[in-house]
Amino acid sequence: MNILKVALMACVLSHFSCKVNDHNLKTTEIKVEAPFKMPTIKIPDFSNCKQFLITDFGAVLGDKELISKAIADAITEANKNAGGVVVIPEGEWITKKIHLKSNVNLHLNKGAVLLFSENPQDYLPAVHTTWEGMECYNYSPLIYAFNCENIAITGPGKLKAKMDVWEKWFARPEPHMQSLKRLYNLAAYNKPVAQRQMVNDTAHFRPQFIQFNRSKHILLEGVSIENSPFWTIHPYLSKDVVIRNLNVYAHGHNNDGVDPEMSENVLIENCVFDQGDDAIAVKSGRNQDAWRLNTPCKNIVMRHCTMKNGHQLLAIGSELSGGIENVFVENCKVVDGAKMFHLVFIKTNERRGGYVKNIYVENIRAGAIQNGILGIETDVFYQWRDLVPTIERRLTPIHDVYLKNVKATKTEFLSRILGQEALPVKNIFLNNVEVDSISQQKHIHEHVLNFSTTPN
Repeated sequence: MNILKVALMACVLSHFSCKVNDHNLKTTEIKVEAPFKMPTIKIPDFSNCKQFLITDFGAVLGDKELISKAIADAITEANKNAGGVVVIPEGEWITKKIHLKSNVNLHLNKGAVLLFSENPQDYLPAVHTTWEGMECYNYSPLIYAFNCENIAITGPGKLKAKMDVWEKWFARPEPHMQSLKRLYNLAAYNKPVAQRQMVNDTAHFRPQFIQFNRSKHILLEGVSIENSPFWTIHPYLSKDVVIRNLNVYAHGHNNDGVDPEMSENVLIENCVFDQGDDAIAVKSGRNQDAWRLNTPCKNIVMRHCTMKNGHQLLAIGSELSGGIENVFVENCKVVDGAKMFHLVFIKTNERRGGYVKNIYVENIRAGAIQNGILGIETDVFYQWRDLVPTIERRLTPIHDVYLKNVKATKTEFLSRILGQEALPVKNIFLNNVEVDSISQQKHIHEHVLNFSTTPN
């Protein structure tokens, strides 16, 4: 009993509170301060759980089949134990896909590397996943959790993707574009997800590295991540997610760092992102598919992070059809020499609908930014503009965006806000937002109501 009291006292002193269940799996509650009402986030604590070493399940260095089977068997045993830690020891362990189960912590020891195969066949059979905001059956994410709770990926080791095949799929030739069109129409006309089978010889829809799908109470802590076929970390329709103390490097096509999508109560802190696309991209699905799911992305907090590269520090959209609200980014920095277009970029188009509101960005420092501090555009289509028609037109209300204490050395503009005449962007407040050198126009605005900029 005294030991239990000491453990509970330690939790209180570290601003956490713990609950102990009938097993050895505990729950940690994290309270996060934000400019909006932020619910307490509940994540698992596996510190007292039994460990399952993969070499005890037959893993042998260099043997992909034995390693993959051992990891799967260890996950099954940990799940049966109602709380367990699957341990990856020191060494480079090549593996196929990993499917997590509830009450399981995948832990990588110091010096451990999980090297994910470059063979697409190792990520079959197809699973219920997404491609750019549309649900479908596609290659499994390299690490995948579906309808799980109390899951974690932790430790000082590394997750690494072999890119031999995936990098060849970065190109988007005509057969790939035709597959995009097919999925767009299947989703637009509400065809069952089971009919949206996108694995064939030519679609080449690359899988996410890590996807938490319809899951809750999730911890991702400590690991390094190198390379990714597609989006790196993708909490999708998930709740209570903590991502902290990561070092992420992925410079391939569409290599966002974290893409919270239709998820809520997400904390991202003390991470380093070095990305080939957006560092953090908050999303909520595309068009009719998201209107069907009707789930906003909300209560997203990112703090104390460093960006070495990335298209934007914070991107919102363009897949935002379920709505995005309550996003708070604070005390982050972009290193000098980083290649970045905007610090904050909100993007949508006439097909998206949804909404964006209550976006707060505070205490940010950056060097030179290629375009500007704040960009809001309502006509962003990329390759989709001429690929497929607009089936139903829905505009996106965008309002209540607050930037405070933001500093960069050089930009083209401070803000560029391109609203629509039928639905102007409104309530945009910049307080002590400064750039040492602006090469073009300070503010470029179309169809904006109630814009304010003030010194501190």
